Amino acid sequence: MDFISIFTKKTNMKTLNIIISDNDFISYAFQSDKITFSEIAEKIKKRTIRKALYKCQSISDSVSLSNLTMEEINQEINEVRKKNAKNNN
Repeated sequence: MDFISIFTKKTNMKTLNIIISDNDFISYAFQSDKITFSEIAEKIKKRTIRKALYKCQSISDSVSLSNLTMEEINQEINEVRKKNAKNNN
């Protein structure tokens, strides 16, 4: 096998049929019923990240962290860093 044939090797493609509800089709904003696996994976990843962000925001609101100023956030960070530095020594 020579160098050029390594890079020109054909890749076999498979077709995968996935059945989803109309609601999921709309909520994932699919534009066509024929899309690549990469597109599906990207949409699922974005939705998962979005859900995690909403959950973080909800938790933040429930424990009043969402009302902290940037100065208060930095103070909290510095206190944890000092505590960790003491524990590591």
